[in-house]
Amino acid sequence: MFGFINLYKPTGFTSHDCVSKVRKLIDIKKVGHGGTLDPLATGVLPIAVGKATRLLQFLPETKVYRALIRLGISTSTDDLEGEVISSTSARHISKEKIVSFLDNFKGQIKQVPPMYSAIKQDGRKLYELARKGKSVDVIPRIVNIYQIKIINFFSGEYPEVDVEISCSPGTYIRAIARDLGAILGVGGTLANLIRMESCGMKLEDSIDFDTMNQKIQQNSLSLIDPGLILSHLEFISLNTHDAKRWCYGQTIDLIDNESENHNFNNLLCQKVSDKKVYLRMYQESKIFLGIGLLENRQGILTSKPKVVCLTSTSD
Repeated sequence: MFGFINLYKPTGFTSHDCVSKVRKLIDIKKVGHGGTLDPLATGVLPIAVGKATRLLQFLPETKVYRALIRLGISTSTDDLEGEVISSTSARHISKEKIVSFLDNFKGQIKQVPPMYSAIKQDGRKLYELARKGKSVDVIPRIVNIYQIKIINFFSGEYPEVDVEISCSPGTYIRAIARDLGAILGVGGTLANLIRMESCGMKLEDSIDFDTMNQKIQQNSLSLIDPGLILSHLEFISLNTHDAKRWCYGQTIDLIDNESENHNFNNLLCQKVSDKKVYLRMYQESKIFLGIGLLENRQGILTSKPKVVCLTSTSD
């Protein structure tokens, strides 16, 4: 089996729990996921099956979350799973006041991860140190918040604000809840979290374990084609001879395949000079071969195998 599953992660499951369950359901050992979700969170958990696990690093990076932030309460874990550290009435907080502070969370920002997180510092995971009562200065990280907007606002003693956040990998939504509460002067914690989109997969297309199991019983479970998920990458289609050489680990000149790819040299020559460019590689019959690294060798574009998903091609 080779491809991806857009899994709906239920509450109470760790991401590892989900991987283990998928392994048992489809009876295959090689299964991985495309980004950890906290146990209390729900939503999209990209699952890679078979050799697709090697493609996880190339998937689209943007994540989209729907988060419910409760104001007036601070907890040890920055969500409702932790111990309440402090509480105060936040009835005076209005939607308009929150909007006026949202720009602080847009763009490239420094974010201090929650103490209860799996990030390692000095060789130890932060949550391990937290459980032992050790206090450390957590090193801030650079994350990107592409968009944050209010969907709903619920007033009260402990008002709640429902926000949609589009961000880069590594962003902690719990930290945004904590920091929003801090900047408002009342404290804040994450009350609920749904991942709406991850690695190019959307919530409305996800399937839960019951549906997945039913499809397996009916022999109708189909995996998502890697080419669809990797559509943000440019592609090159090799002739049969070059496809075989590429799968054997050889670097291929792309000039002989230019007619297949709409003047590919002119399209990507500038990109190669700026940064690494990865390509979806196909055999001319549209068989997905893997991921190639585009290189410029004395003015000739070439593709060097980075991840080969097909061990051989047919003539």
